[in-house]
Parts: sequence; structure tokens; C-alpha cells
Amino acid sequence: MEDQVEVVARAFVEHYYNLFNSNRASLSSLYQLSSILSFEGQSIIGADQIQQKLSGLPFGQCQHFISTIDSQPSVVAGSIIVFVTGSLKLLHEEYPLKFSQMFQLIPTLDGTFFVQNDIFRLTTLESWLLLNNPSLSQPK
Repeated sequence: MEDQVEVVARAFVEHYYNLFNSNRASLSSLYQLSSILSFEGQSIIGADQIQQKLSGLPFGQCQHFISTIDSQPSVVAGSIIVFVTGSLKLLHEEYPLKFSQMFQLIPTLDGTFFVQNDIFRLTTLESWLLLNNPSLSQPK
């Protein structure tokens, strides 16, 4: 039987990438003013700025395919570290982009979690070039 940390981590990952793939603007509800996103080395602080960054990415629809989810309890009581690897398939691209992402989930008073820390990296140069060059991700 999975322990509670794994259950929460898996549920969060499913929820996060479902929102990212279908309604990216709603991801801001998972962050707070103190939240920090490191996206390909760029630091973004606060829910509104994180939502702007994610909504402003140079591609529209996409699908995430998760390969692994690792989770551990963190130092803040009830908090969880979640590490994800997988691939990101852009709508008009033939090949998926490999990525890794780490989240630190902090419990709230109402029994839910928010993302305090989020670190995202593409794991191959080709993936980085494609994601950061809008002309490469346009329909062919």
C-alpha cells in the first residue's frame, strides 16, 4: 500500500499536468505570493508572475507523459518534495521534449497544498532549443 506522501504526490502530479495541458491559466491557484518558479534558470516569484510565465510560453496545446514520480517528506511539517521526469509533446511537433521538474508542496490550514518551490528543466539541448524558439513550434 502506498504511503500518504506517495498518494498526495501522485494526485498532485496528475492534477498539475492536467491543468497545464488543458487550462494553463488556472495553475496560478496552486501557487502563493511566496512561491518561486525556476524555469530554465529564470526565477519567477509569486502566483501572478508564475501564471504569466507559464501562460506566455511560446506554444499552445501540449501533452505531458510522466515517466517517474519520486516523493519524500520535507523539513516543514507535512510538506512534500516531488520530483518528476517525463516528456512534453507539443501539438505540431513530431518528437517529444524530455524534462524534469521538482515541486515542494506545503500544507495549508484547510488541508490542501500549495507549490512553494517549482524547478523546471528540459533535459536535452534539442528540447531547450525547440521550447525557446517559437518559430520551431509553429504548425508546419
